[in-house]
Amino acid sequence: MVMQKGPVTTETIYLAGGCLWGVQEFVRHLPGVLETEAGRANGTSNSTGREYDGYSECVRMVYDLTQLTIGRLLEYLFEIIDPYSINQQGPDVGKKYRTGIYSHDPTHLSEALAWLRSQKNSDRIAVEVLPLTNYVRSDEEHQDRLKRYPEDNCHLPKELLHKYKRCS
Repeated sequence: MVMQKGPVTTETIYLAGGCLWGVQEFVRHLPGVLETEAGRANGTSNSTGREYDGYSECVRMVYDLTQLTIGRLLEYLFEIIDPYSINQQGPDVGKKYRTGIYSHDPTHLSEALAWLRSQKNSDRIAVEVLPLTNYVRSDEEHQDRLKRYPEDNCHLPKELLHKYKRCS
């Protein structure tokens, strides 16, 4: 059991790294992550409300600011993505599989941009950093999908998915 000292300061950020099933399973194990939710960022819904145009599959995550920084979060994200790939991660191809960091907080975005610019080959990095304009929670079947169905297909190796798994 982890004992908290003092109040927990939480922040929310949205990460896109290809198929959201794998991204959610990976980030939920990271130190300081308190909550995750599979969703879609920065797109528009069509008239049926069931299909989305221009969105990026993403994971909304709430984290403890005293345990996780934007820079460290990006280091983790770079473990599971090809940061130079445009609209593709592993076998998943299409605009919805682009990589990105989205937030309502401009400080998150400026910290993310500064970190990306400090990386080797930063001019080749294809990770978008944008304000979150809208977010849609994915259907229940997509929430914690690999936790419920660990044998489902995923573009991330199983060893990587659970690299930071904590003892319960």
